[in-house]
Amino acid sequence: MYSNLQWLDHAVTPDRTFKMQTNSDGTVTLTPAGKVIQQGTNMSAANFNNMEMGLTDHDLAVKICIMALRQIESRTTDGEADIDELAADILAEVTPEEQTVTLTNGARYPFNSSSKSVSLKANRKTKNYTVEYEVSSSDGNVGEIVVGSKALNGFSMAFTGSAKTVTVKLKIRGGIIA
Repeated sequence: MYSNLQWLDHAVTPDRTFKMQTNSDGTVTLTPAGKVIQQGTNMSAANFNNMEMGLTDHDLAVKICIMALRQIESRTTDGEADIDELAADILAEVTPEEQTVTLTNGARYPFNSSSKSVSLKANRKTKNYTVEYEVSSSDGNVGEIVVGSKALNGFSMAFTGSAKTVTVKLKIRGGIIA
């Protein structure tokens, strides 16, 4: 995300004055004269890269807005019911479905039998949904959480560690708009 930087001009009084020194090789060295009344913002890679990041963020945001407008245009007619349905779909797309799942492992380490099918409360139109998870409790080493075998009505998940029981909080987003 772009972090705004307030740029400052370098201000010297008197302005545009230099001390001139003639060197032994015939060259001249100009040294700024006067008193600095405001130190300017450093023209460094960090500051210029920050600007580039802001431009990239802006470009991405505009492209996302254009995609959303095209989606709205392709799905609506002049009917108010279509617009209400689309608004409900967009809200469902970004509002997470929350669940708590307990995974149990009946096998001894290094084996693991914790795979479980998780049903979605609302079927999806596509498998293009994300599953965010957070381990809320466990009675041992969890290892990694693995989400796989996505379907329109659910997915499977497991853990790879040696724990016997792991409770996971889930947030499922997306997959509503085809």
